[in-house]
Order: sequence, then structure tokens, then C-alpha cells
Amino acid sequence: MPKTAPPPLQIVLCWHMHQPDYFDPTSGRFQDPWTYLHATKDYVDMVAHLEAHPDVRAVVNFSPVLLEQIEAYATDLSAVAVGGGPIHDPLLAALQQPLIPNEREERLMLLRACLRGAENPLFAHFPVYQKLVDTARHMLAQPDEISYLHDQFFVDLLVWYHLGWIGETVRRTDQRVQDLLAHQRHYSMLQCRTLVAVISELIAAVVDRYRALADAGRIELSITPYSHPILPLLLDLNSARAAWPECPMPLSAAYPEGETRARWQLARAREAFERFFGKPPAGCWPAEGGVCRRSVALAGEAGFDWVASGQAVLRHSLDADDPGADALYRAYRLDPDGPACFFRDDALADAIGFVYRDWHADDAVADLVQRLEAIDAARTDDSPMVVPIILDGENAWEYYPDNGYHFLDALYTALAAHERLATTTFSRYLVEHGQATARLPRLVAGSWVYGTFSTWIGDSEKNRAWDMLAAAKHVFDQSAPALDEATRAAAERQLSLCEASDWFWWFGGDSAADTVTHFERLFRVHLAALYQLLGRDPPDTLAHVFTHGVSRGHVDTMRRAH
Repeated sequence: MPKTAPPPLQIVLCWHMHQPDYFDPTSGRFQDPWTYLHATKDYVDMVAHLEAHPDVRAVVNFSPVLLEQIEAYATDLSAVAVGGGPIHDPLLAALQQPLIPNEREERLMLLRACLRGAENPLFAHFPVYQKLVDTARHMLAQPDEISYLHDQFFVDLLVWYHLGWIGETVRRTDQRVQDLLAHQRHYSMLQCRTLVAVISELIAAVVDRYRALADAGRIELSITPYSHPILPLLLDLNSARAAWPECPMPLSAAYPEGETRARWQLARAREAFERFFGKPPAGCWPAEGGVCRRSVALAGEAGFDWVASGQAVLRHSLDADDPGADALYRAYRLDPDGPACFFRDDALADAIGFVYRDWHADDAVADLVQRLEAIDAARTDDSPMVVPIILDGENAWEYYPDNGYHFLDALYTALAAHERLATTTFSRYLVEHGQATARLPRLVAGSWVYGTFSTWIGDSEKNRAWDMLAAAKHVFDQSAPALDEATRAAAERQLSLCEASDWFWWFGGDSAADTVTHFERLFRVHLAALYQLLGRDPPDTLAHVFTHGVSRGHVDTMRRAH
């Protein structure tokens, strides 16, 4: 009898969406615009591609602080549309009411704001914007000459900067955006308001578009612990030495009551998910794929059915240089009743994140499909296999032509048509193949980045930040019991923002000074706001910069796994 073909190779495309909380509680404004800019470009494009390919299944993971910021922008823009309150983002407010400031420093700040990311390929095919950038850079080098710039220059710069951050799917379908692109120069206030209206519509609808796909069973939505913290480090700072025994440690021996905080982060994430999506989440992508045995157990206790991490974590846990396909492409459980654990294919994720952006879309998709076909062909039995491809769903596309439009369209088309490759979700895989879950005897704590926590701890400046956070937590533990219920809740949330992984990502190493300055300042601002909520004076150390970055350093919003 002919041999029966094994079931199709299961592919999980998991796109992670996250931005840290950029809201500055001292000024009442968003310090950085990245949440709304990524919303109008990446979150909109990603959902549009999924809507256009009904036979494709995927997982989309959100961080709660991102969802709440999108909601805040939608609220601001909705109020402005009916003549209500202010927009709390200065860059978006400048576009909405383009009354250009007269003061030199304010004009220089506006130039700098509209040049952030100007070197990215997403702006390369906008020659008018590039000419504006050249003039702006000259003025930044010769600030005394800025008074010679007409207000219209700033208006045009604002419009073009925002047009650059509009998703490619929108540029191809929205006549208003096409008209603005064609106009090129001398934009009017009415045209600025038209662009704001487009932005408002996109932001107001984007989360509900993902919810509609999830309700239709076409995608799975999952969540990250509330503020995107590295849970294993909250639980035990020494978990950093599980995969990196020589890791230099902070002065603080531990993060106080870390398990209580980890439980809070998981519970608050589930609450946020239910509020935005109407039902509890099944899955959790821990921040940066950071896991340890205790954090996985806590996720299970919180109600999660699955978690995921990086290939290097599995490699360390199996004590194998290369886990091999039979080990990598399956689901695991640490305990019979605990959540399932999936581990991403680092090579495939890095190919999408870093390699294919320089390839023609058809060649890139052909290469990815060929790799998947090779995995399928190498199977030794009929056991189900799942290939998790988990990566940043927002930062990769600005390096692709047309924001990844051609690559994503070709990828989804190819996968939907392939007889041996089937896209699925983690939850669907467990329903259909849960009996094939393997036992994982141990889990070595680590993240998807190198399989360690070295991106967030071990450097002297990262460790300094951990000591500052631990000191604030001691004060929280002393002061919180005396607070009224509302203030305590506000203090708990503020503490969670200080616990976010994002600050530690940027401290130390060779990160670019301008970027480090923004994150370092906001970290200190969040800590100071926590002390104030607790009724305590912030320590003098929070008035001083403690990390600077490198003048010609990297702006690595993404990193390779190895």
C-alpha cells in the first residue's frame, strides 16, 4: 500500500505589536509619537493584509499599554472633531492646528520632531520630503538662520512627515491621501485638517478591525503582561545567571515582592484584553519571550493556555547545540496541567525581520516557502509539526519597499495556496493536536534574544536602573497600605510602567544617544511620578542623567536572535 502523507506542516505566523507608555505625567503630553505613527502605518497595514486574505490564519499579540495608548489617541481625536479638548501629542497637535510658533527653540523642536526616522527607507520615494529634510538639517546646523524659514515650510514638512507614516494599503485606496500626495507643496489648513481626519478614522477603527477578524475565527489575538515587563527578572534577578552564569548583578539582591507584581501584571493584562476584545485571552507572548519555570506556572494559574519563547531557550533547556526539527517544531508542557510552550524558529523570524527586506518580494517568499517545504520533506513520521514564526509586527516594514506591502501580499497568497503548508493559530493547533504535546523536563530562564536576559540586565547602567526601580518598590511597599483605594490603584499602575522592559533595552551598550536620552528621561519621570503618588519626595538621584548612549550609536528597535 502507498504510504499515507503526513498532515500538512502547521505554520503559526505570530506578529507582536508593542509600544511603551510614552505619556509624560509631568507635562500631561505624549513625549514621543511612535504609538500613533505606527498605528496609521503598521497596525493598519497588517490588519488590511489579513482582511484581504481570508484563508490565512495568524496570531496577533498586543501589549495592554499599547492598546490603552491607541484608545487615548482615539479619544483625543474624537473630541477634537466635535470642537472638544486638546490633543495630548504635540506633533499631532501641530498638524491639527498648524499655527507655527515664532520662538526659535520651538521651531527647532518642530524640525527635529519631523526629522526623526527621516533616514528610514520608507521616506526614500518622497523627493519633496527629502528636499524639506535637506533644508531642515541645514537650519539645525545653522539655527540662527531659522527665522528666514516661512511658516509654510513647517506646514509642508508636517504634512509630508505624516504622509510618510500612512500605511501603504491606505495610500492605495484613500482618495484623500492620494490627493494630498499629488498636491506636493503649499498645503492649506483645510488640507492639514483632512489629513488629521484620515488619521483619526484609522486610529478609531484599527483595534475593532482586529477584533472582527478574531470574532470570525480568522486570527487569534493574544496579550503580553500589562506593561511589558521581563517577568522572570521581577520574580528573581538571579534568573539572569541561568543562561549567563557570569552576569554582573545589580546591588539589589532581589526585586521586592516580585511574585506579587508578576501576578498583578498577568491579571491586569487579562482585564485589559477582555475590555478591548470582549473575551478572555487564551495565549500570552511574555515580554521579549522572557520565561522561567515559575513565570510559566503563573501564566497557567492566571488562565493562559499557551506561552511562547525563543529557540535559544529551548536549546539551553534541552542542553543541545541544535534542538533539531523533531524537538523545535512541537508544543511542550512543563507540567501536565500547565500551559503549552511553543518556541519560535529564530532563523525564519530573522529572515523576515532582517534579510528579506533587501530582496524582491517574490524571491523572498519563494525562499521562505522553500525553507518550509524542506522542513516538511525532512519529517521522519506522521506526527504533527508546528513551525512558530514569531516576530515584531511593526518595526520591520519601514525597511521594506512600500512598507512590506508586496512581501506580505505575496507571502499570504503563497501560503494560502500551498497544499502542504497550512497556517494556523496556537490555540487551534492545541485543539487539533494537543495530544502530541511533549514533556519538557526543565526550562532554563531566558528570552528570545540570545536565550539570555543580557539585553535588560548585566550592563552597569542597566543594573543602575534596576537598583533605582528596587528602591522605588521598597518605598511603594512601605507607603501603599496607607493610601486610599483610588490612589493605591494609580500607584500600582504607575509602578507597572516603571517595571517595563523598554527602559532597560536602551540603557548601556552602543544605543544612539538621542534615543537613549528620550527613554532615560521618561524612566526617571515615571519613577518620580510614582514617588509623588506615594506622597514621598523623589530622591535627588532622579534629577540626574545616568546613561547617555553613543553619539553615533544604533537605533535597534529590533534585534537578531543570535
